[in-house]
Amino acid sequence: MTTPPRTSHDTPRLLQGATNFRDLGGHVGQDGRRVRHHRVYRSDHLAGLTPEDQRTLQGLGLTHRIDFRGAHERATLPSELPGVTALALSIEPTVVQRVQALIAAGQVPTEAETVELMCQTYRAFASAGAPVYARFFRHVLEQPTPLVFHCTAGKDRTGFAAALLLGALGVAHDDIVHDYLLTNRLYVRSTLVEAHGPAHVMDVLWSVQPAFLEAAFATIEQEFGGLQSYLAGPMGLGPRERDRLRASLLEP
Repeated sequence: MTTPPRTSHDTPRLLQGATNFRDLGGHVGQDGRRVRHHRVYRSDHLAGLTPEDQRTLQGLGLTHRIDFRGAHERATLPSELPGVTALALSIEPTVVQRVQALIAAGQVPTEAETVELMCQTYRAFASAGAPVYARFFRHVLEQPTPLVFHCTAGKDRTGFAAALLLGALGVAHDDIVHDYLLTNRLYVRSTLVEAHGPAHVMDVLWSVQPAFLEAAFATIEQEFGGLQSYLAGPMGLGPRERDRLRASLLEP
């Protein structure tokens, strides 16, 4: 697996209790306009924030937090940010349960089989998960920024949301993939998250690979005719909505 080199877009770690928290700003979008800094952030679970972290987030002026975790995840690791409105857009972490069920049945998946399970998960994000991601876009359009969206590790459910948002802003595919792969350098497995299994399996589950995201984009191409059709159709981003989104999140 190749981790992308550091670029001018990369930012230093802002929080001690969240390792995958970062600003989506800085990418070049539609018509050469850059994504605004300090408007949209992505993160892992936010349940281990220190008092200093809380002060840092207050300084960012966050208004909303979008949580893609399932009900059990939210109950196990509450992520409360004082003064920040929370919206739960639940996508249950089915791949972990599937892997654990296989292991319990004595069928330990190989690394390649685990990769395929992750690819299946991403295909489901694009198809079955489309209504949830459409709600994500509606919220970004309707509510004031700055906001943060996250799941448990901030890599899969959050990674796909970030990819869609950057795509809607006209960011090049290679830059979208680059942002996605930053997780492999930034994310540190949280001691607060219980997940056990063979090392070769867990290494796949707790990382990101280009094949995962490409599986989602391939599904978008095959089932919806490409990203632009997907955004205009299932995501509800017609010309007017896309103009509003870009006016809000791209520099002049």
